[in-house]
Amino acid sequence: MSSLTLDAEALYREVLRAMQQLLATYDRVPRLVGVASGGVWLAERLRIDLALADEAGSLSSAMHRDDFSRRGLSASGQTVLPFDVNGADLIVLDDVLYTGRTLRAVLNELFDYGRPASVKLVVLVDRGGRELPIQADFAAARVALPATQSLALARGDDGQFSFQVQGATP
Repeated sequence: MSSLTLDAEALYREVLRAMQQLLATYDRVPRLVGVASGGVWLAERLRIDLALADEAGSLSSAMHRDDFSRRGLSASGQTVLPFDVNGADLIVLDDVLYTGRTLRAVLNELFDYGRPASVKLVVLVDRGGRELPIQADFAAARVALPATQSLALARGDDGQFSFQVQGATP
């Protein structure tokens, strides 16, 4: 295990503040879309805390992953977009940005549903290690972890977030 400790609730509060500022820059209220599963948790909680009336959507990366033949369909959730994507301003939320491959798959999935006017990416943690040219518009924290470790968001029964670092320390 790693000695890295991240306060997921403090990072969530940073994302909430950033979202309040970001929403003020739009002429119309953008739609929230979470990446299954941690991003969906973020989108659901942000929708409530920001008092947004419209239901948040969820995006699955399963069908567009470049490692689909090895992983198959994951149990992380299905894509549900309870609104028309065409011409919509979207804020995609995810818990951890790493290589960028999941986000590439999610964007491909999103464009299967239409052509949004704009897409912004907001994440709790950017852990570096990018393999594709994908960057977050806002990240509450940036950390460096070895490739042998993973960072996983968990949600307790009370809705509170926490992070777990898994894997071998080099």
